[in-house]
Formats: sequence, structure tokens, C-alpha cells
Amino acid sequence: MHVSMSEIIGNFILIAGSFLLLIFLIKKFAWNNINGILEARAKKITDDIDGAESARQKAEELASKREEELAGSRKEAASIVENAKETAEKNKSQILSEATQEAVRLKEKAQQEIAHNKEEALNSIKGDVADLTVNLASKLLSQQLDAEGQRQLIDRYLDELGEA
Repeated sequence: MHVSMSEIIGNFILIAGSFLLLIFLIKKFAWNNINGILEARAKKITDDIDGAESARQKAEELASKREEELAGSRKEAASIVENAKETAEKNKSQILSEATQEAVRLKEKAQQEIAHNKEEALNSIKGDVADLTVNLASKLLSQQLDAEGQRQLIDRYLDELGEA
């Protein structure tokens, strides 16, 4: 295995020529296609990165919008609860006021009825006393009694009155 220098140089020239021919053929026929494929891939990667960034920003915007809506809903719910409490408080005070007024009205009506019934009872008693006085006077006038007889007559008359 003895290789001479001329064989090495020849092989080198042959391999270098083949390599240069291969580079020329690749440049002429395949380089534009390979370059287009690489550019398309780079463009696709860039678009994917841009799309992912856009999707991330959109997701952040939606999340912040959702948070704002949730905060607004919480404020609205708090406002509704506060309004309900105020309405309940107003209704409570109105109901208490009406109940107090009704109680005062019923008390006044009862006092008026009591006063009226008392007045009727007094008038009735006055009439009864007047009748009793007239009857007693007529009995006393019809009978001339001494002090003891008058006392017995009055006691008997009061006993009859108590039974009635």
C-alpha cells in the first residue's frame, strides 16, 4: 500500500472538483428551494411566536376584563343589598309608626267608650237614685215614722234594692 504523491494530488483534485461540481449543482438547482423552505420555516416560526404572543395578550385582556366585570358585579350586588337594607329599614319604621298610630287610635277609642259607658252608667244610676229617692220620700210621707221606723224602712228599701 504504497501511495504516491501524484495519486494523492489526483485524488484531491478529483474530490475537490466533485465537491465544487456538487456545490454548483446544488446552487443552480436546489439552493432556491432549500432557501425558500428555510425562509418559510422561519416565517412560520415567527408567525407562531407572534400568534402565541397575540393570544397571550388577548387572554390577559380577557382576564382583566373579566376581573373588572366581576368587580362591577360585586359593587352592584353590594348596592342591591344596601338598597334592600334601606328599604327594609324604611318599611320597618313606617310599619312601627302605623302600628303606634293604630295603638294610640284604639286606646283613644277605648277611653272614649269607657267614658261614654261611665257617663251612661252614671246617668242610669242618677235616674235610679232619683226614682229611689222619690219612692222613699213618698213612703216616708205616707207613713209618719219615728227615727227607728225611718231607719228600718230605709234598711228594708236598700235590701230590696240590693236584691234587684
